[in-house]
Amino acid sequence: MGTIDKIYFYPVWLRIWHGFNALGILILIITGISMQSSIDSPVIGFNLVVNLHNIAGIIVLISYFIFFTGNLVTENGKFYLIKRKDFFKNLIKQGKYYAWGMFHGEKTPFPVTEKRKFNPLQKYSYVIVMYLAVPVVIITGIALLFPEIIIDQTWGISGVFLTAILHSVMGFLISIFLFIHVYIASVGKSPKDNYKAILNGWHHL
Repeated sequence: MGTIDKIYFYPVWLRIWHGFNALGILILIITGISMQSSIDSPVIGFNLVVNLHNIAGIIVLISYFIFFTGNLVTENGKFYLIKRKDFFKNLIKQGKYYAWGMFHGEKTPFPVTEKRKFNPLQKYSYVIVMYLAVPVVIITGIALLFPEIIIDQTWGISGVFLTAILHSVMGFLISIFLFIHVYIASVGKSPKDNYKAILNGWHHL
């Protein structure tokens, strides 16, 4: 019986979601930074930036629905289940590998298998981003589109202001995650392996 040298980890629906989600979040980051700087250039006006931001938000909302539903009805959801056994021990082990081991030829402590798609740090960061940060960004984004639904004041502070701050903080955290995600995706047999996998669906071991 031959050994498995590749696993079909990324079905078509997941690759479509990943593409739309990446595009939407990139536009949100760029337009969000532009909106924060209040730049109104003659090339791209502020109103256009706001409109692009809102359109990208709708794209992310739709893509998130695809992600959430897909994880409910397919086996992909099992890769996001958190196990309490050796929780911190595994995080520390993977952290040491990223900080030291992979630069000194050590083997990854949690290699990819048919049952394990992510290492502990990947899994927990994906769960935090996809099941906490992104939903908060979506909910606060919708609230900012319709500010009349926001509570006027909380502890004497404008509800719109607090919503905008929460929206920006979560957006900033997602931005940091995106840059780390792009870097970690280059770690493998070659920098292109993981990028090829998300295009053709096959992860090579």
